Amino acid sequence: MHHPSAVVSLQRGRSKKEICVYDCRFENREAAKKTLDICGLDFNGFLKHLSEIFSISLHQTFVLVTTDRTVIDYDTFEKLQSSTTLYMLQHEGQALPAATKEDILFVPHYDTLIQCGTFEYYADGKESLPYALAELVDNSLSATATNKGGRQIEIRTLLDKTVGKPAIVVLDNGRGMTSKQLNNWAVYRLSKFLRKNDTFESQREGYVRPGYVPRSLNSDISYFGVGGKNAAFFIGDSVKMITKPATSPDVHELILSKEEFERKEENNEDVYKGTILNRKPCDSSHVALDEGFLRSIIAEESGKESFTAVVITGVKPDHITYLLNHFDKLATELAHIYHYYIHGVNGNDMRRASPGSDNFQKIDFLLTLREKPPKFPHAIHLREVVNDMQTLYINAAVDTFEFRASVGPDGGTVEGIIRYHPFLYDRETYPKDPSAAQASVGDDDDCENEPAAQNQARGKRDIFECFWNGRLIPYTTVSEFDWCSRRIKEPLPAECFSRFSGVLFTDDKFQVSTSKLQFMELELKLRNKDTIFTPIGNVQKHSKRGDIQKKFLEWLQNCHNKHDKQVKFRGYKETITRLELSKKMQHPWNTFSSIEWDGKIYKEGQLVKSHRTVPIYHGTVVRFLLYGYDVCCKGDVFATGGQVEIKREPEALYGTTKIMPISKIDRAATDEAIKSYIENELDKWLPEKLNVDWPDGNSWPQDDVCPAGTPLGPLRVDILNRKGDPMSRINTWGTGMGMKMNVGLKVVAHGPKKDCVVVSCVAPYVSNSRYSGYWFKKIESLAVLGKYTLTLFTLVNEGKTTLHGQQLPSYVLKFTIKEGKADSFTLGAVSPSVRVGVPFNIPLHMKDHYGNPTAPPPQLQPDLKCSGLELSFETFNSSGKGWLIKGVKAKGKVQNYQQSESYDLCVTLPGLTQDNQTFMISLLPGNPHSLHVKSEVAVENGNPAIFEVEIHDEAGNITANPKQSVFCQIQGLPVATADCSSTGAGKLETKPIKLKIVNGEPQTLKVKFDMPNQKHIRPYLAKLKVLPSSQVSMMKLYSEDDNRLVLENNEKIEWQAGGVVQNLFYKLFDESGREVPLTAEIASMIKVNWTGVVDRTELAHGSLPDVQVPAQVQEERFCQVSYQHQSVSFSFTIVPCPDEPKQLKATLPQSTLKLGETLSGHIILELVDQFDNVTQKLTPACVDHITLKAEGLDKSAIQYTWQPSSRSVEVTGLRFHSGSPGSREMCFHYGRYEGWVNIKVSPGDPALLKLIGEPEQTLQVLNGRGIPTPFSVQLYDEFGNPSPDKRVVAEIRSSSPSLQVMTDVISQPVDAEGKASFKVNCVSGAKGHYQLHFKSSFNNKPIPGPSVNLTVISDPTKPVCLSVSYDTTAKCLAGGPFPVFSVVVVSDEGSPITTFQPTAVTMHVRTEDSSTSPQTFPELKCSKPMENDKRDRFYFRDKKVPEQVGKYVIHFSLNIDETNVMRSKQIHINVEANQPVKLGPDSQPPAPVVSHSMDISRRTLVENMSLQIMDAFGNPAGQDLNGKVIVSITCSDARKALPLFEGQTNSIQMSLDNGRSHIFRLAIVENSPGENGSKYMLLFKPEVSTGPSPLLPFELPFHFYNGAENQQKVSELIKKKDELIRTLSTIEEHNISYSALRDLFMKQVMATKQKEASLRDELNKRTMKIEKPLSIPDIDKLLQEKKAECEGFERMTRRVCSIRNNFSGPDVLGTVAHLAVVEDDEAARVISWHVRGDMDCVITRTTEAAQRIYKDTRGNQQVMPLDGIIVQQGDRPLPHIRNGRSLFDAPGNPVRARQLLIYPDEKEKCDIVFKNLLGDTILLDDLDSATNYRKAVVEKRIPCPTILTRQGDMVSAKGKFGGRQNKAPPIDRLQVFGAPLPQQYYTLKKDLELLSQYHKAMTNEEKAVKDHDDHINKWKSPEMQQNRQRKEAIQKQLEEIDRQLASATVRSGKRGPESAGEPSGISTKRPRPT
Repeated sequence: MHHPSAVVSLQRGRSKKEICVYDCRFENREAAKKTLDICGLDFNGFLKHLSEIFSISLHQTFVLVTTDRTVIDYDTFEKLQSSTTLYMLQHEGQALPAATKEDILFVPHYDTLIQCGTFEYYADGKESLPYALAELVDNSLSATATNKGGRQIEIRTLLDKTVGKPAIVVLDNGRGMTSKQLNNWAVYRLSKFLRKNDTFESQREGYVRPGYVPRSLNSDISYFGVGGKNAAFFIGDSVKMITKPATSPDVHELILSKEEFERKEENNEDVYKGTILNRKPCDSSHVALDEGFLRSIIAEESGKESFTAVVITGVKPDHITYLLNHFDKLATELAHIYHYYIHGVNGNDMRRASPGSDNFQKIDFLLTLREKPPKFPHAIHLREVVNDMQTLYINAAVDTFEFRASVGPDGGTVEGIIRYHPFLYDRETYPKDPSAAQASVGDDDDCENEPAAQNQARGKRDIFECFWNGRLIPYTTVSEFDWCSRRIKEPLPAECFSRFSGVLFTDDKFQVSTSKLQFMELELKLRNKDTIFTPIGNVQKHSKRGDIQKKFLEWLQNCHNKHDKQVKFRGYKETITRLELSKKMQHPWNTFSSIEWDGKIYKEGQLVKSHRTVPIYHGTVVRFLLYGYDVCCKGDVFATGGQVEIKREPEALYGTTKIMPISKIDRAATDEAIKSYIENELDKWLPEKLNVDWPDGNSWPQDDVCPAGTPLGPLRVDILNRKGDPMSRINTWGTGMGMKMNVGLKVVAHGPKKDCVVVSCVAPYVSNSRYSGYWFKKIESLAVLGKYTLTLFTLVNEGKTTLHGQQLPSYVLKFTIKEGKADSFTLGAVSPSVRVGVPFNIPLHMKDHYGNPTAPPPQLQPDLKCSGLELSFETFNSSGKGWLIKGVKAKGKVQNYQQSESYDLCVTLPGLTQDNQTFMISLLPGNPHSLHVKSEVAVENGNPAIFEVEIHDEAGNITANPKQSVFCQIQGLPVATADCSSTGAGKLETKPIKLKIVNGEPQTLKVKFDMPNQKHIRPYLAKLKVLPSSQVSMMKLYSEDDNRLVLENNEKIEWQAGGVVQNLFYKLFDESGREVPLTAEIASMIKVNWTGVVDRTELAHGSLPDVQVPAQVQEERFCQVSYQHQSVSFSFTIVPCPDEPKQLKATLPQSTLKLGETLSGHIILELVDQFDNVTQKLTPACVDHITLKAEGLDKSAIQYTWQPSSRSVEVTGLRFHSGSPGSREMCFHYGRYEGWVNIKVSPGDPALLKLIGEPEQTLQVLNGRGIPTPFSVQLYDEFGNPSPDKRVVAEIRSSSPSLQVMTDVISQPVDAEGKASFKVNCVSGAKGHYQLHFKSSFNNKPIPGPSVNLTVISDPTKPVCLSVSYDTTAKCLAGGPFPVFSVVVVSDEGSPITTFQPTAVTMHVRTEDSSTSPQTFPELKCSKPMENDKRDRFYFRDKKVPEQVGKYVIHFSLNIDETNVMRSKQIHINVEANQPVKLGPDSQPPAPVVSHSMDISRRTLVENMSLQIMDAFGNPAGQDLNGKVIVSITCSDARKALPLFEGQTNSIQMSLDNGRSHIFRLAIVENSPGENGSKYMLLFKPEVSTGPSPLLPFELPFHFYNGAENQQKVSELIKKKDELIRTLSTIEEHNISYSALRDLFMKQVMATKQKEASLRDELNKRTMKIEKPLSIPDIDKLLQEKKAECEGFERMTRRVCSIRNNFSGPDVLGTVAHLAVVEDDEAARVISWHVRGDMDCVITRTTEAAQRIYKDTRGNQQVMPLDGIIVQQGDRPLPHIRNGRSLFDAPGNPVRARQLLIYPDEKEKCDIVFKNLLGDTILLDDLDSATNYRKAVVEKRIPCPTILTRQGDMVSAKGKFGGRQNKAPPIDRLQVFGAPLPQQYYTLKKDLELLSQYHKAMTNEEKAVKDHDDHINKWKSPEMQQNRQRKEAIQKQLEEIDRQLASATVRSGKRGPESAGEPSGISTKRPRPT
């Protein structure tokens, strides 16, 4: 932000142009200063004005220069800027006589605002001073970059207060700065790209990026215009810049001071305005006396051509402290930051003989510290620092791997170095950071099981440090890249990948923070898939095409094999998981049987001893363990560490294993010493036996028998060792107290089912000299009978009787306890419930004193007593130890059968100590004994008989027992049953007794009661008297109108139709014939069926309701009177008779008649009574008097005919010839009788087809699009009435065959209303005018129909073809790049379409061969667009040509959507061979095997082999090359003798014609020299006169043997091996492709599951609770429900716009009427009326589209382009609102009319349209409110816009209202805006969209899971298992062949000379250096 005063001065400077001029011509005079306004002056005028000001005569000469000594002339004067300072000098090079001041402005650049929050200077937890000083050093590096001599940079730390306040000075001998450049330096954020370092534009040069320099050491690191000032004010509070450029003799000084800034701020001065002091060198006259150090610095200026010094004062105290205490650390940090500027591109490699051999320009970095005397100054040359991290890395590395990374086009280049730090014997050599706190790994046991510290050299540190333009960026490191990270199943040990460090060197195309502390996106760019990594240097000389990962792993393997010195693990066993370790270190641990370490072998079972452990361990090796992934299971493994698991010895004492590092093994220990130690430990510390003593002399012998209660003990026990000495502890550590021992005692009682411990205790050791040992007290609790065992046992470790699996010594005593004499008895289990008279038993048990069962005493007699009961028993017997009182019976009365009676029964046995026992019994009734019945004497006929029965026991108690059923048998009635099982009593109720009573006399019946289930109970007999019933049994009906006529039951009575039968009454009688008096109760049970309304009072008096006779004669009426639900009833039937005639009745044969058609049937006329009953009273003469009247009736054909059989009249010839369809009323008249009848008149036959809502204008349709509004046609008859005849079929046809119209149906029958609807889905055809014809026919007669004018316009969004362009002259070389293809998607109108994504366009290549299935290559994606690419096309560049020559076909495809794909025309190309690079055979021959036999066939190397010049892909490429092929024999071992060709030559020449050479036979000479069993190489080297050079030779290995037999065998083996290898390769390729496909399927499954979860979360957010994935049917159900809801909303009645929206397209917004909807009907009416002239206007996006519609409609359609509309931005407030406040209370709820519009789409565009149409129109409630509102607004002198009211009135902007012109008509007469659907509808539509996506996601997921499962099942298929078995078999065969080859080679080698080399095919492993 500019300071206010600076802004004022800037504004003031715009009106004039002031410069400052110093008169410096005279050396001994102070320079005079004048400020001149040169505005409006030219150079001559300025000189004249200058002469006047400084009084310069005409003869005096001078020169005008700027402060940077640029001479001012006429041209440069015009370019002078305001505030420029000029010198008047005698000549250009004159020195300044005195110091001058130059006013400058250094207002921060605008980047300060836009980037001020981007980066800040920070230290990330480290000391920040070195990085702040580095900012100043960066400037010095840039300043000295162009030095021709040495580059000197010095940092002086001045802390000697005797020469001034503390200061830090950074000096360099760089190019210095001019005053303009110094001014630019002061401007904050003025980067080097924005600086204008010269006074004049003509002298300025733009920034030029330096060219390539190794390691980017270009010194171009002064960059942003921020760091120097940030650093200076971070270190201190004032900075002084002293600089001198080589182009000027002046020194410039500038001071920036915090104190000065604050002073200017307080005084309201320009903060960013300062002064540059210009002086001559060594002039320190302006320096204060207390700044002595500054005078010394100025004094050093003498003789310097250019320099810069940055003097920082006011150094902060914490920085001073750091400098005093950590000066050396500061030097180390700076040496690290600028390591490669100090030491060159190879760094500080102290092992090199000449460190400066890289020809790097030497930079002298000097760091000095001056303190107060007597301390001496301290100086450090950074070149001498040897402990910075880069120096440590370089000198600890044994090999390097260099690479380069290219990041896209112009994206910058990165150079990288990886250094390997090997493991040497027992330590890692990876350097440790001296400044980092290192966790020491001691010898203690705490970290033995955590191998991370031993196996991870680098630890968690990242690999790469990052340098930018050669300097360190400290806070950015890169962990690793994919190609240098460890892969799964990587054979190299994991620790190898932690032994390398690395450096990345970038140029300035990678952005860093302004403080240069970190990169912004370096790692992101390097990890981009387009980044290309390339190895540099001779990493692998023979590898010319391998990728970087392969070369890196080869390099790493070589480093590991060559430089790591480590442990060799042998005998791999298995891989285990160690759960005792931390989780990340649990797996995998590989186990081995032995190791080889330092020349010694350690195996399983070997005794070892540890050293440097506490305690020292002795043990047997169990196994060796090595942590890491993918250890090879079939070979030896080398590693840097590892662990050993031992079984501690002696095993009897320890019994555990111990895991420790292998380094802890004592390699000096011997087996004898270890075994001797183990035996001594066993004798001394292993317990052997227990010694037991009985101090009281009461010892128990083994198997003794004692009575219960006999005491045992006391006992004393001793533990003896193998020597017989007592012991109380076991020493398991060798030192200290050891393991304490106790003795346990346990007495176990042995029961029949299980044993029980009755006594258990532990005795500690007593060390008293008299009572030493283990003591146990006396045991007196042994009273339970049975066998016992006493056990004494040794205990250790909290109760264990074993020591590491071995039983400790123990003592066992067995004995038996028996019972005593009888003392008491107990009662056995007796049922508490006793039944009367039912016997029961009482058991008894005898006990001794301890409760043990015992024998009873002799002659015992029991005594039984119970108060209130009579007791008796049968016998009293004893059985062993038990007694039983048998047959006990009890008798007594029980109060209630449901409740028992309780009694106490006492049993006494005389003679025992406890002689009696009492128990309680409950007495219940006994078994049934007799039956008792309470008989009923008499019962009334018709009623049931009821009896009460009881069942008694022998004591007379009612008893309840199961199956107590009582049966009752009455003569003539079914048996009645009562169940008395639960209560012992019950009621018996028979069926109602219905006897025929004669003369009212009673009758008698016999009754029998018995219990069939209880045969012992006698039956019970009784008699029952039946009396006549007093109930109603008969009914009679009477009629009083007919002399009390008695009606007969079921009688038919004739009566006049519609009449009433009155005065009916009834009577009731009982069984005795007596009349039953009527009562209200009886009347309530009387029912009649002819009416539902009955007067109960009349019924009580015997009167019945009147009967209404039916009005129709055919309706007879059945009447019934009933009593008690029709048990007694009376019925009769009434037959109606016709009444007198009332009117005529006309009966029509049919209800419908078409207009113009004659009725086919007859109309019947009859005379009927008032109830429409035919009376048959017409006469034949009536036909002359009948007339007929009706609307539109044709009376000419009416005829009347008499029908004598039915006495009726027939009417024929009925026809209507006019009128509208509908019901017609016809009136027949005869005398005083009339008859009316209606007939429905339907439309006539169809005669015309019309279009409903025919468009007024020509329809415009985009080609390939549909017409949104369906066409509806209506069928009419000849009278103009709609005709609904479904037999008519309507059809739609186009006027031209070239116009294709796609509809749902082309023809269809009309519906029930005579309508048919046609939805045009697509119209395709050439651009032009057409017609749609609608036709129909009826009875093969055509019916004329309408036509619709249609204009087809081109669709700019419809793709019609792909246009491909490329360089057709370019050649397609095999394996090379294709020419650049550009693909344009051409629209229907011929313009390119740019809306498709790049992924939609793909390139396809296949072979042209049609005889076989063509080879198809993977589809190719389009390339990323480049800066100059056209945006309307897709580019395919850098696509690789197939590697085989031949004819190919290329086509491009466009995925329009999921189902539609468009393809381009095929492009036929011919792939030619690439550049010739090698010589090769037509087909690879097998490796020959020869011998020096006499047989030529055994000496033949090659036969009939053709060689040809090929490109890199094996294609013939030397058709125009001629020369020769030189054939020779070579061997990798130069010491071996070489075989000779026939003719005793070592080489043969063959001709090479047109790139081909044919060899008929090539053989070695007889008895050729050569080493038996050796492998040689045939070298075919081509030499051509022209063409590329050199060409790679063809090499063919062959084997040489002395014997023919061995040769034949080896030849067959090699041939078989080659075949097996080819087969194995095919199987492995198949397995690899399967694995890749499996991973792909798995990724698809995961992706689809993530998609499903994402969509489910989104659905849950929309209140559709879906807790778990839904099935497809469930989703379909949800979709149907949602669709049904949407369709319900769509079917709702709502206001719809009637104007057709005939125009569509990408440039068409739509018709005005369809752009908005209005919810309120009143508002819709008045707004639609207000814009009625614009409702059908078409809104387009562009004027071109509007002009096109105008032309296509021949000017009939009004249009409005959006690009021709200008409206005010934003919404203005209503007129009565100003500044957010109302000026008055506005009536009528005013609102902007356009605010009531709702825009379904394109809201911003629609808002512009309606702002243009409606403007500021206001809507109010009524006209009164509108006029009052306008009046109030106008009174405030505010313009008022047009006002509309909800009542339809308008008040114009002019104030006019009233009249028809200002009143909207009713809404049904207007074309209005439609009404919106409810918001819920749009919510449902969004739900439908998400559910559809969810349905698709679930479908994809199911498919992905199925594909994955099918693929897995395929892997498990028998075929795949056979492949795996086949692979294993082939591998075994290959191993066997290798073994046979090795055997054959060894045998043959023995027969050969002693100097024979290694046999062919055997890879001898070279011993690794140690």
